[in-house]
Amino acid sequence: MRILNICAYTWSIGGPARVIYDHAGAAVERGHQVDILSPMSPGDALYPAPDGVRVIPVLRTPPISRVFREYSVPLYQYLKAHIHEYDIIHCHGIWHFGSLAPFLLDKSVTKVVTLHGLLDKWAVRHSYWKKKLLSIVMQKRLLNRADLIHLYNADERDDLLRYLGRQHPNVVIIPNGIPMADFETLPAPGTFRNQHGISPTQPLILFMSRLNIKKGLDLLLPAFQQYTQRHADGLLVLAGPDDGYQATAEAFIREHNLADRIKLVGMLTGNDKKAALADATAFILPSYSEGFSIAVLEAMASGVATIVSDRVGFGDVIRETGAACLTELTVESVLNSLEQVLNEAAYREQIRTIGQALVRQRYDLPILADQLLSAYESALMRRQRVSSTGV
Repeated sequence: MRILNICAYTWSIGGPARVIYDHAGAAVERGHQVDILSPMSPGDALYPAPDGVRVIPVLRTPPISRVFREYSVPLYQYLKAHIHEYDIIHCHGIWHFGSLAPFLLDKSVTKVVTLHGLLDKWAVRHSYWKKKLLSIVMQKRLLNRADLIHLYNADERDDLLRYLGRQHPNVVIIPNGIPMADFETLPAPGTFRNQHGISPTQPLILFMSRLNIKKGLDLLLPAFQQYTQRHADGLLVLAGPDDGYQATAEAFIREHNLADRIKLVGMLTGNDKKAALADATAFILPSYSEGFSIAVLEAMASGVATIVSDRVGFGDVIRETGAACLTELTVESVLNSLEQVLNEAAYREQIRTIGQALVRQRYDLPILADQLLSAYESALMRRQRVSSTGV
């Protein structure tokens, strides 16, 4: 198959870029051709591409792109010239130009849409009127025309039904996954702590995600501030690129004199990220909205005891298996979760062990990559049957 992914394939986009990276690499290994069409602005850093995968960067077109996400005349021009060279056009996300342009240009090429959690109630409320207008004009109508909608979980299926007002006929639920083998061997313990002057005995709580309000930082920061009033030890590390909330976090740290208890270390990648996971006592992500969190899977795969909300994409599985500490979306609940995980060693070991086993059994990438490729092939066959019968 010839597959074109459309997404802002940059470091700042977070999880979707990693999802594309993993599935694109697996597809190429299985003999398929994969390109990535990435709208971007000057200064954006492209995410690395797997061997054999071509990235096609196109510039966003201001000032329209400041209002209509990812609007890009070069993107439209590329699709107009090359869309028929592909068997599958895979749009990642909605509410942006790249998820609409293929539908405006062509009715014959098979189109797949991954929602990435963007129909979650919290996500829809963000920039509500802009999304409402886009829905009325075209988003809902074009989403109905998708040959396949890829969802991560049953919650997304409910979100889609609520949005469309009917069941879409071609939906597949395939969760996110990660290559478990990448996390079997981590850097030597103490590597990250030595780099950042952190005591080997100090409990280290790791938040590793974009610094964005939706990640629950408005709950985590005051909860940790209250934790420091009760305990003389414990350090919170915020690892991730600024996505609108760093200045607020820095102001909170200054206001509460927490510079010695909270460290901002920026975005971590590669072995630096693995070193942080190797040294973490606990990982935390009290997010309001996720499609299916890669960061949580990485933490679990690394054997880190994990604290999450049930909005990380597989909260039902976590609740069923006890693979992490589930926190409610309140400051008090986040504080109680920190207390439990940091101060109850037996519980911390229990969720650490169960979480790692869960990722190995259910979310190892090769299994899930084959499921997505099979879903592509089924969508292609449906499209071919429609074309041949004219129905």
